[in-house]
Parts: sequence; structure tokens; C-alpha cells
Amino acid sequence: MHVRKNDTVYIISGKDKDKIGEVLKVNPNKNTLIVSGVNIVTKHIKPNRQNMQGGITKVEAPINVSKVMLYCNNCKKSTRLKQKFIDNGTKVRVCRHCERTI
Repeated sequence: MHVRKNDTVYIISGKDKDKIGEVLKVNPNKNTLIVSGVNIVTKHIKPNRQNMQGGITKVEAPINVSKVMLYCNNCKKSTRLKQKFIDNGTKVRVCRHCERTI
């Protein structure tokens, strides 16, 4: 997957197109992720011991990874990634526009 938890992403398609949010959870088995403030759905909660009242709540639902693009906070653009090896041999992700590590 090209995104990780706590990355900032730009939504490129769907009902929430052109929104920017932070990745809360990643599920690589299903190729989905949950982004804060994106794909909000209403969920009916049944009363139980933790939630005595129940009711209707709004929750973020997962979206497909193909609908997001990494957002570079340095150059304020959505970008593709480039991977480089630095001097000590570790691999880092680099923005294609500003050449800074993400």
C-alpha cells in the first residue's frame, strides 16, 4: 500500500472528492482505509451495556485505497511517491514535486 496510518491524503474520486484528511486505520487485506472526516455514514446503534440509550450515530466508513492520493504538507499538493535510499541504507518516501521526505 502506498499510504500508512497518520498520513495526510487527498480524495480524488467519489462523493467526498477534493477533501483532505488523515488516515486513521489501514486494512491491507481488503485494500481499504478509514480517513477522518470522509465517507460519513449514519449507523443505528442497538442499546447494550456500554451504550444504554442506543440511537443513531455518524461514523467514518472505509474507502478504497485507489480513491486516495498522498498529500504533501510541504508543497501543499497531492503527489505520487518516489522511494530513495539514504546514506545509512534506509528507504524513505519522497515527494515528486518538492523532493522532501514524507
